[in-house]
Amino acid sequence: MKIVIIALVVILLAFIFIQLYFIHIQRNIERYPYVVKKKYKQFEIRSYETTLFTLVRLSTKGYKNSSSKGFSILAGYIFGNNERNEKISMTSPVSMSLEDSMTMMFMVPKKFKKDMLPKPNQTGIEFKQEPAKNLAAIRFSGWANDTKIEKYKQNLKAALDAEGIKYTNQFYFFGYNAPYEVFNRKNEVIVELQ
Repeated sequence: MKIVIIALVVILLAFIFIQLYFIHIQRNIERYPYVVKKKYKQFEIRSYETTLFTLVRLSTKGYKNSSSKGFSILAGYIFGNNERNEKISMTSPVSMSLEDSMTMMFMVPKKFKKDMLPKPNQTGIEFKQEPAKNLAAIRFSGWANDTKIEKYKQNLKAALDAEGIKYTNQFYFFGYNAPYEVFNRKNEVIVELQ
C-alpha cells in the first residue's frame, strides 16, 4: 500500500511539474499581435497587423474531423519536414476557418519573410499574407469541440447584432494551448468586421 501511495504522489508531482513547464513555455511563444480597440461585456474589438501564415486546406468539415489532421501536417513542416530540415518556432494561436471546408493556419514567426522559408516536403502547404484587419473576439476556456465552437459563434453573432456592429461571414477558431495542457486553456471564436 505504501508503494502505491508513493507512486501516486510521484505521478501527481510529475503531472504538476509538466503542466507548470507548459505554462512557462506558453509565455514565451510568439503570438499573433493585436491591439484591443474596445471591450464589451462578452467580446472585444481588436486590430490585427499584417501577418504571414503557413496554411493547409482540408476537405473535411468541423473541428473534430479537421484539427488533428491539419495540426499534424503543419507541425510536421515546422518541426523539420521541409527541404532544409529546418525547425521553425511554434507560434500561437492555431487558427481554423469555420467554413464548409477547413483551413488551418500557423502564424510564421516575424523574423521570417516568405522568400526565406524552406519549401515544404508535403504538398498542400501554402503561405498567405493576411492583411491588417479588425476582428471581434469572444473567449472561452476548457477543451474545444464542435458544439462549444458553434455555441460561442452564435453568442458572438448575437452580441455583435445587439451592438449594431456589422461583420462578415469569415469566422475562425483560435486555439492557444497544446492538446496536453490542462490548466489555463484559452480558446476564441473571432470574426472579421466590415
